[in-house]
Amino acid sequence: MSDHTSPDEPDREPTTEPTPVEPEPQLPLLTLRDGLPPVTDTAERLAEACAAIAAGTGPVALDAERASGYRYSNRAYLIQLRREGSGTWLVDPVAFDSLAPLADALAGTEWILHAATQDLPCLADVGLRPSELFDTELAGRLLGYPRVGLATLVETVLGRRLKKEHSAVDWSRRPLPAPWLEYAALDVEVLVELRDALAAQLEEQGKAEWARQEFEHLLDFAPTPRADAWRRTSGMHRIRGRRGLGAVKALWEARDALAERRDVTPGRIIPDAAIVAAAQEMPTDRDSLLSTKGFHGRGAERYASRWVAALREVLGLDEDALPSRAPRHDGPPLPRAWAERDPVAARRLTLAREAMAQLAEEHDLPVENLLTPDYLRRVLWSPPPVRDPQSLAAAVDAALAQLGARAWQIELTGHVITRAILDADAADGTTEASTEASTEGTSDA
Repeated sequence: MSDHTSPDEPDREPTTEPTPVEPEPQLPLLTLRDGLPPVTDTAERLAEACAAIAAGTGPVALDAERASGYRYSNRAYLIQLRREGSGTWLVDPVAFDSLAPLADALAGTEWILHAATQDLPCLADVGLRPSELFDTELAGRLLGYPRVGLATLVETVLGRRLKKEHSAVDWSRRPLPAPWLEYAALDVEVLVELRDALAAQLEEQGKAEWARQEFEHLLDFAPTPRADAWRRTSGMHRIRGRRGLGAVKALWEARDALAERRDVTPGRIIPDAAIVAAAQEMPTDRDSLLSTKGFHGRGAERYASRWVAALREVLGLDEDALPSRAPRHDGPPLPRAWAERDPVAARRLTLAREAMAQLAEEHDLPVENLLTPDYLRRVLWSPPPVRDPQSLAAAVDAALAQLGARAWQIELTGHVITRAILDADAADGTTEASTEASTEGTSDA
């Protein structure tokens, strides 16, 4: 083949190879500086752990591992602790009748937790309750970080990479594999450093007092039991009629009772899809149930008689005894229903939401952390009756405080809510009418 180009051929641009894109360098992987400690599962080892923790200094980093997705209970199956001068300790709470010695060792210390509301209930169940805490996830939200998972904050704030391979394993398994224990220990490895860095940023942004109030509020946290939890059954929108809803409720409750007794997650007995399938077909005998398309699961056949009994009971109920489509609750209606039921209230909500979004942006934090959305809706649906601006502002602040809003939230949002109430009334003519009525009443007197 000739290397020469024919004179009749047009000139060709020289071929250039694309410049390879250099991969971004990975952050250094976080490792255990003191090695992997053994599991504390004997009285002697627990006494050693308590002595070490009590002798340490500064706040205590804590974490708990539960068997979500495997067990019905929310109990802790491993508790990780780390403190300056104490090292890391992995405590197996299943091995002890009481963790009172550990509670004594922790008395008066500040706890550092990530997403405290997830761990506080299971820690309280074993007698561990903080007197002071710092929540690194909540601190990240107040600081405006867009992603506040532990691994992300450790990368963003501390420049280290955290392993997350074993976040959804069955922590009730015994013995726990060493890689799982390493993962658990790493969750508290740099919590103290992360806390200090976030605390400094809170001070710089003028949000330290906000955080203090939020953390103090968490000390009394208790999970709210879900009313009508069966209504959260996945796929329930396909159910037609109140009897179908009754079937979902009956099957859900039968499954829940079994799951609690066996301490397994309900979906491992029969999935939600099976409940919906049976509620759609309403079979009344074992063979029909087991041949129902979509009815499956580990406990489908084993507990077939229970499922059939639940369905038969529903078929025998009077219409008035069946659940309604809309759940009963003590709060305001869903926002989408406000315009039809109370146009002025809908206008209040629109105005307040716009102002709250702007306020949250100004302070660089999520709007739901600025004020709990349910508090906002409750005050706007049933606002204080007074309309004198000063009196209304005081009444709004009092209503927010009664609902549980913190002082910093009330200070920032009270005037926004007051303004939304007054402006919505003015647009509807309500303010002028009430003012005229008040003036007439005064002159008559």
